[in-house]
Amino acid sequence: MKKLFLLLLILSSPLLSDSLAWGQASGVNATAHLDKPYVILISLDGYRWDYTQRFQPPNLLRLIEEGVQAEGLIPCFPSKTFPNHYSIATGLTPEHHGLVDNAFFDPARNATYQIRDRKVVEDGTWYGGTPLWVNAEQAGMVAASFFFVGSEADVQGIWPSYWQKYDGSVPNAQRVAQVLDWLRLPEAQRPHLITLYFSDMDDTGHAFGPNRDDKLQESLLALDEILGGLFRGIQDLGLPVNTFIVSDHGMAEVPVDHFFPIDPLLDEERYQVVNNGPLAHVYLRDSTDIGLVLAQLEAQEGLFQAYRRSDFPYYEGNRDDPRLGDLILLTDFPYYFSDARRLGMMRRSDNPVRGEHGFDPAHLDMHGIFYAQGPNIQAGLTIPRFSNVHIYPLICHILDLPLPEAGIDGDFSVLAPILKKP
Repeated sequence: MKKLFLLLLILSSPLLSDSLAWGQASGVNATAHLDKPYVILISLDGYRWDYTQRFQPPNLLRLIEEGVQAEGLIPCFPSKTFPNHYSIATGLTPEHHGLVDNAFFDPARNATYQIRDRKVVEDGTWYGGTPLWVNAEQAGMVAASFFFVGSEADVQGIWPSYWQKYDGSVPNAQRVAQVLDWLRLPEAQRPHLITLYFSDMDDTGHAFGPNRDDKLQESLLALDEILGGLFRGIQDLGLPVNTFIVSDHGMAEVPVDHFFPIDPLLDEERYQVVNNGPLAHVYLRDSTDIGLVLAQLEAQEGLFQAYRRSDFPYYEGNRDDPRLGDLILLTDFPYYFSDARRLGMMRRSDNPVRGEHGFDPAHLDMHGIFYAQGPNIQAGLTIPRFSNVHIYPLICHILDLPLPEAGIDGDFSVLAPILKKP
């Protein structure tokens, strides 16, 4: 009875544009795109590579059986939500698309990017690259987004034809209902590219860590039931829809006593620090001696290391970007910077562990998922782990979209073997 109720809710819900704050353009597909296939790109934030095998979600298992799965999806550094969603969306590493972390300072703007600052998140001038939905719209193909990093912003002056400002309180069933309603539109207005986002596994993983099987299984099976409604709805529509399920990163267990205070490292007179857990970006004030500050920070090393930006072992594609900071502090795995207020809250909690990410993508705990199924995708295939930047050129190929002239970091040849032969 519960399954039937959820399915009826999904399939019968009206368009949500009357109840939610939509920014909608009157998109129309160019005639050349009307016979193109469809792509739905679904992000399950914080879904670690091993959750499916551990918890056996039936609808996801069925999709995998009918399509392709990777052994894992390798995030870019840092293994954080905003940089990696935008890497999936653009085919660029963070040092090339500009979202170098969940939060950072931009000296050229004298402003800080924070993921909870709606003004900056919705300002397209912060974002580099050409996201999939921008690429589609530029080519005359209608795109839609029910949440995805960057889709709320006017990147290159363009939004998807249909999009919504992020609101985590929107029920998952309503998100699915809207996607199915988009697919029911007349073909001239029907989006060929749709992005969709769910935060459930990230929320549960942060709260309880990645080893609380009871909590994780409860969250995953509930999410899987919602996804099953989407998969059945797509099947009933009879459209050539290719479904991609990805995640931005995995999750590592971090004991509360592995969080340590960043406050003793702060010196507002000489530099600004933007803390992102495993790493902190240090931006020097004018006339501050970098050698002196580095030596003083190195003297406090123990559970972290301090680097000049040019010597940092990550962001290899572009360490010249001042958004990275003059100095970068990186914790040992699995330790985490925190401020005194948050430390106090965690130590008063009954939960001795947390789940966190942002660490070196070489750690298996940081790896996510990649599943694909549809008319353009082979069935019953398992492929090795690969970097998430390679998803972009695959989707462009399926939708017959050009790759950006400026180039990308993704390589079509990595995922070309999962396509059905013509």
